[in-house]
Amino acid sequence: MSLTTVNVFALGGTIAMAAPPGGRGAAPAARTARKAPSAAGRAPAGGVEPRLTARGLCRAVPGLDRIARIKTFDLRRLPGAHLSDEHLIGLARAIIKGRAPAVVTQGTDTIEETAFALDLMVGARLPVVVTGAMRHPALAGADGPANLLAAITVAASPAAEGLGTLVVMGDRIHAAALVRKTHTSAPDAFTSPNAGPIGFIAEGEARILLYPTAATVVAIPVRPKDVRPVAVIAAHQGDDGALLRAAYDEDLAGVVVAAMGGGHLTPKAADAAEALARRVPVILASRAGAGPVLARTYGFKGSEMDLVSRGLIRAGWLDPAKARILLALARRAGFDRRRIRTAFATYGGG
Repeated sequence: MSLTTVNVFALGGTIAMAAPPGGRGAAPAARTARKAPSAAGRAPAGGVEPRLTARGLCRAVPGLDRIARIKTFDLRRLPGAHLSDEHLIGLARAIIKGRAPAVVTQGTDTIEETAFALDLMVGARLPVVVTGAMRHPALAGADGPANLLAAITVAASPAAEGLGTLVVMGDRIHAAALVRKTHTSAPDAFTSPNAGPIGFIAEGEARILLYPTAATVVAIPVRPKDVRPVAVIAAHQGDDGALLRAAYDEDLAGVVVAAMGGGHLTPKAADAAEALARRVPVILASRAGAGPVLARTYGFKGSEMDLVSRGLIRAGWLDPAKARILLALARRAGFDRRRIRTAFATYGGG
């Protein structure tokens, strides 16, 4: 039986980390590093940096040639925190152009954002799996090779067809819209608080137990309509609305408010959010970590009912980071407020 072709796109991150030449703690695979686009400037001496190639990562995983026919692409060599929306749009174009199931390796800081962006832009036309590592190759118990093996296993499996973009870490399969990084350094940092993982890897096979249904597709425009940034502003106890008022004077495409609880702001912050919503789309998300923004429970000033009546758009169960991705891509595609509201309604918002 012929093997499925899987395209592996490397962006850098902990999975590709190694010590600089001559530095301590370099993994043997560091010998495979070649020049690739990297961040400007130099990092402080003593730490690891993303240096390994996609081919080098795959060579460190025994048995891949029995799972899929691998093609490797080095797009970036950056920490996850350095990736931008432009990088993700370029990645989506490369995946679509590749016309094959894809695996993306990158830093875990922004895996949840990359995965959701790809879910929106690539949709269900190709299986896409994003993975990384919590422990770099020079550490005992490095998890990169196992995660890459699992990710390629899922991407090559018929079970992944039609599911959109997935995140595979620690042999668990997560839907892109649900997954979150919930610990800074633990090996099991990735969870899906609202529903749990949709499947797992067992005995070398992808087992899907739950099938994601909510999906919005945002086409990649040839000429972006609005490339201005989308800001995320976190609410807090005693918030006087100063950051929301300051945002009014900034050249922004929109704002996501990470509100308290079920979608609540202080009275002063609510007034500032209302004024801002007259100028740009303002998305009401929750900073709580799980659960949806409420719709019809509380009626006090600054409650979810009050804020929606003032023009804010509920994010549903999307967390602030994913709400920012959806709003930014929607603005690039030229969505008006009605289409933005409809896009968020897919996730229980709008």
